[in-house]
Amino acid sequence: MFERLREDIQSVFHRDPAARNAFDVLTCYPGMHAIWLHRFAHILWGKGWKWPARVVSNFGRWMTGIEIHPGAKIGRRFFIDHGMGIVIGETAEIANDVTLYQGVTLGGTSWNAGKRHPTLEDGVVVGAGAKVLGPFTVGAGAKIGSNAVVTKAVPAGATAVGIPARIIIKSDDEAEAKRKAMAEKLGFDAYGVSADMPDPIARAIGQLLDHLQAVDGRLEGMCDALGRLGSDYCAKELPELRDEVFDCVKDRQEDKVG
Repeated sequence: MFERLREDIQSVFHRDPAARNAFDVLTCYPGMHAIWLHRFAHILWGKGWKWPARVVSNFGRWMTGIEIHPGAKIGRRFFIDHGMGIVIGETAEIANDVTLYQGVTLGGTSWNAGKRHPTLEDGVVVGAGAKVLGPFTVGAGAKIGSNAVVTKAVPAGATAVGIPARIIIKSDDEAEAKRKAMAEKLGFDAYGVSADMPDPIARAIGQLLDHLQAVDGRLEGMCDALGRLGSDYCAKELPELRDEVFDCVKDRQEDKVG
């Protein structure tokens, strides 16, 4: 029990820069209180003590503004930030390291018995006000944008936004690795090419880095061929890319985001 408690507190420090110390988290984080009460209610529910489980659940809702059905299955290091207005249905399943923000609903779309609520795999992040409705799976590492209404499965690593939600970015680990390598070679912090910034500028920068990666590979092949022919043309140094130029671009983008 104490190990899980320590793990929960550490998960807050990892995901909330406003957390000051363990006592602060223990006493002032309603998301933590809701999770601990749910664990007790879930044990009662599993033992067949349905009414006491619902009483504990209702007490947690009254105390925190967070409604978690005692039948819901929740994994380790679950973090609820702010939390007010969150609703998690009876057959919802939440894996490890999942984060929910205020106003999120993990609900159903029918009154039929059986699985009615979504399954969130490891590392899913659901933004404020989002509604995830139905018995489908949100894949590991996926992100749901604020106020999105999701009624279909979301692939692992994808980002879903809008009403109804649509997939705007699906991660490609190999492409991301190539882009990061090219950005580092240029001395550029690739702030615009991650799934955290799904906008036209990010996509344009990503395509530019993809193009530069292809050009770089072609040039290396040509230089190898020229070297075998005895040419020293490729021994010439390339023009230096000054860090301050990229720092200036980065600062302007950060100012825009901020």
